Amino acid sequence: MEKINQISQILGETTDVESWLIRAGLKFSDLGDNATSISIRKQWREYQAAVQRCCTTLHQPPSCVQLSGDYAKLRIPSNASTYSEVRAIKFPRRESDSIN
Repeated sequence: MEKINQISQILGETTDVESWLIRAGLKFSDLGDNATSISIRKQWREYQAAVQRCCTTLHQPPSCVQLSGDYAKLRIPSNASTYSEVRAIKFPRRESDSIN
Protein backbone atom coordinates (compact mmCIF):
# COMPACT_ATOMS: atom_id res chain seq x y z
CA MET A 1 0.00 0.00 0.00
CA GLU A 2 1.34 3.44 -0.90
CA LYS A 3 1.59 6.14 1.71
CA ILE A 4 -0.44 9.24 1.05
CA ASN A 5 1.54 12.50 1.16
CA GLN A 6 4.83 10.67 1.48
CA ILE A 7 7.68 13.14 1.98
CA SER A 8 11.00 11.90 0.67
CA GLN A 9 13.07 14.46 2.55
CA ILE A 10 12.76 16.89 5.42
CA LEU A 11 11.37 20.21 4.28
CA GLY A 12 12.39 23.49 5.89
CA GLU A 13 14.53 24.19 8.89
CA THR A 14 13.65 24.59 12.55
CA THR A 15 14.54 26.66 15.58
CA ASP A 16 13.24 23.98 17.95
CA VAL A 17 15.90 21.65 19.32
CA GLU A 18 13.40 18.84 19.96
CA SER A 19 12.23 18.93 16.34
CA TRP A 20 15.83 18.89 15.14
CA LEU A 21 16.72 15.94 17.38
CA ILE A 22 13.62 14.00 16.27
CA ARG A 23 15.12 13.94 12.76
CA ALA A 24 17.70 11.52 14.17
CA GLY A 25 15.31 9.68 16.46
CA LEU A 26 16.59 11.43 19.59
CA LYS A 27 15.07 13.49 22.40
CA PHE A 28 16.72 16.27 24.38
CA SER A 29 16.33 14.19 27.54
CA ASP A 30 18.54 11.51 25.93
CA LEU A 31 21.55 13.83 25.95
CA GLY A 32 24.00 13.73 28.82
CA ASP A 33 27.48 15.04 29.55
CA ASN A 34 29.33 12.46 27.47
CA ALA A 35 31.43 13.23 24.39
CA THR A 36 28.69 12.20 21.94
CA SER A 37 26.11 14.47 23.58
CA ILE A 38 28.56 17.37 23.71
CA SER A 39 29.27 16.89 20.01
CA ILE A 40 25.53 16.89 19.22
CA ARG A 41 25.07 20.12 21.20
CA LYS A 42 27.93 21.71 19.27
CA GLN A 43 26.33 20.65 15.99
CA TRP A 44 23.02 22.21 17.16
CA ARG A 45 24.76 25.56 17.74
CA GLU A 46 26.40 25.36 14.30
CA TYR A 47 23.05 24.46 12.73
CA GLN A 48 21.28 27.36 14.42
CA ALA A 49 23.97 29.83 13.29
CA ALA A 50 23.66 28.58 9.69
CA VAL A 51 19.85 28.78 9.80
CA GLN A 52 19.99 32.32 11.22
CA ARG A 53 22.39 33.47 8.48
CA CYS A 54 20.25 31.88 5.77
CA CYS A 55 17.02 33.38 7.11
CA THR A 56 18.59 36.83 7.39
CA THR A 57 20.01 36.67 3.87
CA LEU A 58 16.79 35.39 2.27
CA HIS A 59 14.38 37.34 4.52
CA GLN A 60 12.44 34.12 5.13
CA PRO A 61 11.39 32.18 8.25
CA PRO A 62 13.23 28.91 9.01
CA SER A 63 10.35 26.78 7.74
CA CYS A 64 10.71 28.36 4.28
CA VAL A 65 14.46 27.78 3.85
CA GLN A 66 16.54 24.65 3.42
CA LEU A 67 20.26 24.40 4.08
CA SER A 68 22.32 22.92 1.28
CA GLY A 69 25.92 22.49 0.23
CA ASP A 70 28.39 22.32 3.12
CA TYR A 71 25.61 23.15 5.60
CA ALA A 72 23.29 20.31 4.58
CA LYS A 73 25.14 17.91 6.90
CA LEU A 74 23.98 20.00 9.88
CA ARG A 75 20.28 19.42 9.11
CA ILE A 76 20.16 16.09 10.97
CA PRO A 77 22.11 15.33 14.15
CA SER A 78 24.88 13.10 12.89
CA ASN A 79 27.34 12.70 15.74
CA ALA A 80 25.51 9.73 17.20
CA SER A 81 24.78 6.86 14.88
CA THR A 82 21.72 5.75 16.82
CA TYR A 83 19.47 6.65 19.70
CA SER A 84 20.86 3.73 21.68
CA GLU A 85 24.42 5.04 21.29
CA VAL A 86 23.52 8.26 23.09
CA ARG A 87 21.33 6.48 25.62
CA ALA A 88 23.87 3.73 26.29
CA ILE A 89 26.53 6.25 27.18
CA LYS A 90 24.22 8.17 29.51
CA PHE A 91 22.42 5.14 30.94
CA PRO A 92 24.56 1.99 30.61
CA ARG A 93 22.41 -0.99 29.67
CA ARG A 94 22.11 -3.89 32.02
CA GLU A 95 21.42 -7.42 30.86
CA SER A 96 17.95 -7.14 32.39
CA ASP A 97 17.12 -4.09 30.22
CA SER A 98 15.07 -4.76 27.14
CA ILE A 99 15.05 -2.78 23.90
CA ASN A 100 11.61 -1.64 22.83
